[in-house]
Amino acid sequence: DPPIGRAVTPLSLSSVVPGIRARAMNVSRSGYRVFSANSTPASTELAKKITERLGVELGKSVVFQESNSETKVDLKESVRGQDVFIIQTIPRDVNTAIMELLVMTYALKSACARNIIGVIPYFPYSKQCKLRKRGSVVCKLLASMLAKAGASHVITMDLHQKEIQGFFSFPVDNLRASPFLIQYIQEEIPDYRNAVIVAKSPSAAKRAQSFAERLRLGLAVMHGDAHHSESDMTDGRNSPPSTRTTAGHTGLELPLMMAKEKPPINVVGDVGGRIAIVVVRFACNRISGLFMWHQFMFLVLIHADFI
Repeated sequence: DPPIGRAVTPLSLSSVVPGIRARAMNVSRSGYRVFSANSTPASTELAKKITERLGVELGKSVVFQESNSETKVDLKESVRGQDVFIIQTIPRDVNTAIMELLVMTYALKSACARNIIGVIPYFPYSKQCKLRKRGSVVCKLLASMLAKAGASHVITMDLHQKEIQGFFSFPVDNLRASPFLIQYIQEEIPDYRNAVIVAKSPSAAKRAQSFAERLRLGLAVMHGDAHHSESDMTDGRNSPPSTRTTAGHTGLELPLMMAKEKPPINVVGDVGGRIAIVVVRFACNRISGLFMWHQFMFLVLIHADFI
């Protein structure tokens, strides 16, 4: 029989082996793990900041490319029965980042993780959420691929269209960056009261109007473009021919569809002598070139991974 004495409690055990209790609490008390889905500096830094804020350790895994550019994921610890968060930022190599996310999700599913939550600040292919010309809705395809790989939840930010959430068969949290961006404008831009919110296109006027109303500032809109991704130019579905004579009515022709003609880029609104605050997802040359002659211009970027 063992000798009668004081039982060894977790606290006394941690005093003998420093750090055991803290590490055990990080895993058992929380019941979740956080992994970084790639080795890019942006994703690793974001994952480290999140884990430091939560007081947990970053999950140990290796994500790398084989000599033939195949993505491989090795998990270095058990995730059985745990909720796992995958932090994945999207660098310029979008397709590689998507494969890393899918392969890691499937690896965690194979390792018997209870729930797999993807934290994707910018959801790739979100602009391809509508059927245009003879293309396809790639955003829905990616949502289906994530569900098939084993994802059970996605946390993203500022989807191109909020209706994209309907593409998923599992819950989606579409967070907003506007509260933090508004706070940044108020705290970091000197004399922001002398500023004007600029929408980079008429389609972005609704978002810009929301910023202008919350900051109580004026609004300006950039209008005109030589080329626009959403222009409904002739794509071949109406040709040949563009006009035809209707059957049974000799001489009756359908009217010609005139192509849209857009004016040169200009600004609608008063921006002279003011600080131009342009809220965009990505920086583009048309904005910097148009406002080059202004004294001040700030680009508030919602998704900065592509910069």
